[in-house]
Amino acid sequence: MLVKPAPTLRSRAISVLQTLQNHSATCPCHACTSPTPYPFASLLTARKLAVTAPIEKEYAFEMAASNIRYGNGVTREVGMDFKNLGVKKVAVFTDNNILNLAPIKNAIAALESEGIHYEIYSKVRVEPKDTSVKDAIAWARKVTPEAYLAVGGGSVMDTCKIASLYEAYPEAEFLEFVNAPIGKGRPVDRKLKPLIAVPTTAGTGSETTGTAIFDLVSHKAKTGIAHRALKPLLGIVDPLNTSSMPSQVKSSSGLDVLCHSLESWTAIPYSERVPRPTNPILRPAYQGANPISDIFSFEALRLTVKYLPRSVRDPDDAEAQEKMLLAATLAGVGFGNAGVHLCHGLSYPISGMNKTYKHAGYKVDHPIIPHGVSVAVTAPQVFRFTGPTNPDRHLAAAEVFGVDIANAKAENAGEILGDAIAEFLVKLGDQPRGISDLGFTKADIPALVEGTLPQARVLMLAPNFQKDDDQKREDLARILESSLVY
Repeated sequence: MLVKPAPTLRSRAISVLQTLQNHSATCPCHACTSPTPYPFASLLTARKLAVTAPIEKEYAFEMAASNIRYGNGVTREVGMDFKNLGVKKVAVFTDNNILNLAPIKNAIAALESEGIHYEIYSKVRVEPKDTSVKDAIAWARKVTPEAYLAVGGGSVMDTCKIASLYEAYPEAEFLEFVNAPIGKGRPVDRKLKPLIAVPTTAGTGSETTGTAIFDLVSHKAKTGIAHRALKPLLGIVDPLNTSSMPSQVKSSSGLDVLCHSLESWTAIPYSERVPRPTNPILRPAYQGANPISDIFSFEALRLTVKYLPRSVRDPDDAEAQEKMLLAATLAGVGFGNAGVHLCHGLSYPISGMNKTYKHAGYKVDHPIIPHGVSVAVTAPQVFRFTGPTNPDRHLAAAEVFGVDIANAKAENAGEILGDAIAEFLVKLGDQPRGISDLGFTKADIPALVEGTLPQARVLMLAPNFQKDDDQKREDLARILESSLVY
């Protein structure tokens, strides 16, 4: 009788590797399944790697942004744009605040002048929730337009993007495309209908990006969908459309631009992001700092620091209003490809867990922490935390705020930038001086931390944050505790 020899350590390792090679692997960055990209060609390789395959870093970045048309009065061209596309039926998205104002009236007049049939959806919620987004999806699936027109702020543009996406996938469940790990993070593999976006606030930059954000009520946090296919075909950037913004709206919208530019400027380099995608379709929209995004982000920061205070103080300062809208668009191109990190990751549970705070200047019937407020309120402490990772970039940003960095020490870069941001916020006025002004206490910090951790899409780009979950919890708790009052 022959006795089968016991398997050696070498043979067991080879068996494990063969098993790995023959099964799909889950990509932690994109949360989708794909064949494992690590072939094992020889026993020598198998022995060298033991049973752990190397995680390859990214080696490329892509730039994607909407076509942009900028100028006073260009809203009147939108009817011609749809006619040039051969479109005869358009779904128009706006909100009840914009419905009776000049931007939507001018856009509708432009459609009518070219004989474009349209239907209007004006039930967009400012700071959308999943319930309001689902209502918009149902409406779009019923109307089945040939194209979309979004006239409004980020909430309108984001809601329109999502409605357009799910109208193209009538069979899809709601979490199908939502960012992982909250949703399934399914890539978009169908062509969406043309979308033209007309921003009426100088803040989100949503007219340039494939990102759409909403509150997921069940998780008490914001999440969203990010894919290049969602970006508008054209962004109509008309400074005349922002003239009716109340000063508080200008302020909070501008703070979103400020954090977009700072976060994308200081995000980890694209070449440090892991793992490398196995297929270009899996390369995320948020890729990390890169040489092209850097140009857009830094110029947006410079314009915001210079012109936001002027635009808030003087509604008749036409130059400041125009420059802030330009800054928002530039920042959109920058962060739409580089991404944002901790300020935005923390902002999502801050907004989602709001119970009673209602920011001045917003004509809504529900509590609201505007997105720009929720991202800026932790910014001083966030950049104190990230400073050690790239002192040069943090000092360069501080210099934009007017800080003399000639004799600054690298180890103080985070403190210097954090102090500069705090001073800027205080001088801007009408801003909460920390999350305690939003109604949060130290007892809320654990829940805010747990609401931040699932924001993997942005946290993976945070400098000084490539750690295990326990350490991440400790870091987030420290940032939030220091942000109770700044």
